[in-house]
Amino acid sequence: MNFIVVGCGRVGAELALRLYKSGHQVVVVDQNESSFHRINPEFRGRTVHGETLREDVLERAGIKNADGLAAVTNSDTLNAVVSHAAQTLYNTPIVVCRNYDPRLRGMLEAYGLQIVSSTAWGAQRTEELLTSVTSRAVFSAGNGEVEIYELVIPDSWAGRTWDELCLGNAGTLPAALTRAGRAILPAPDLKFESGDLLNVSATFDGIKSLRARLGFGVEA
Repeated sequence: MNFIVVGCGRVGAELALRLYKSGHQVVVVDQNESSFHRINPEFRGRTVHGETLREDVLERAGIKNADGLAAVTNSDTLNAVVSHAAQTLYNTPIVVCRNYDPRLRGMLEAYGLQIVSSTAWGAQRTEELLTSVTSRAVFSAGNGEVEIYELVIPDSWAGRTWDELCLGNAGTLPAALTRAGRAILPAPDLKFESGDLLNVSATFDGIKSLRARLGFGVEA
């Protein structure tokens, strides 16, 4: 596939290398020519030096035939404008926009863009690692709004069910239950056994409520 990476900072340089090593054709665009020195020597894609908002620069990068574009500069505004242009003017199939300032996420979401918010996700993940000692997130969707968590069913919940555990909590859904090494899709009335491994899809508020119900008071 043909990808364009706009911005050759640390993220852009690493992303370009990863895409290239995965077998894709990659073009990196940056207005600061010295930024290209950040790219690992193993990278054999193209670089385009120029103002990323200029039509001729994007077209030199091959945007008319690009399968995807990632705008990962350190400017939320620039990322938004480039991503919006790729999406609306060039009909680029996949557009990903990096976000720094969480206060600007609303603006980016209004464009209907796929957003990666390193600040918001990083803060939430750090909070989880600091406070979550009896469960852990194993998969994160979007920018951490929904994650899949692993929880071990304690002795106190043996013989009780997901319906009892959920208790109207709209922020959680059961994903899988593993017992004696075998995973199943848990029915609402399935009775837990002590030591069961429960995978739950949940929002951050949903998992906090679930942890409290399980008696993980340190994390509630």
